[in-house]
Amino acid sequence: QVQLVESGGGLVQPGGSLRLSCAASGTIFSISAMGWYRQAPGKQRELVARITIGSTNYADSVKGRFTISRDNARNTVYLQMNSLKPEDTAVYYCNKDPPAGTWGQGTQVIVSS
Repeated sequence: QVQLVESGGGLVQPGGSLRLSCAASGTIFSISAMGWYRQAPGKQRELVARITIGSTNYADSVKGRFTISRDNARNTVYLQMNSLKPEDTAVYYCNKDPPAGTWGQGTQVIVSS
C-alpha cells in the first residue's frame, strides 16, 4: 500500500516561490516514476511534472518555472515552483506515474496578491 504525504503549500504572491515535498512509503521508490499533479477548482487533475531514473518532463504551462527532483535516500520527491502565477492556484498531489493506490491529502497552493 503506497502512502503519500504532501506538504509545503501556502499563500504566495504572484512571482513568488514555494517548494513542495512528498514523502512516500510502501513502494520501491527509487525505481518508480513519480509525478506532481494539481487540481484547480472545477477542473480535472493534471500531471504537471514527472521524474524517472534519468529524466524529467513538464507540462507546457509550468516549463521553465517548476523543477521536480527526488531524494531516494529519503523516499521524497520535491517540486520547486518559481515565478508563480494566479493560474497555478490548485491542490497539488504527488503519486506514481501513472497514478497508483490512494491519493494523499494534497497541499493547497494559492497564488494571489
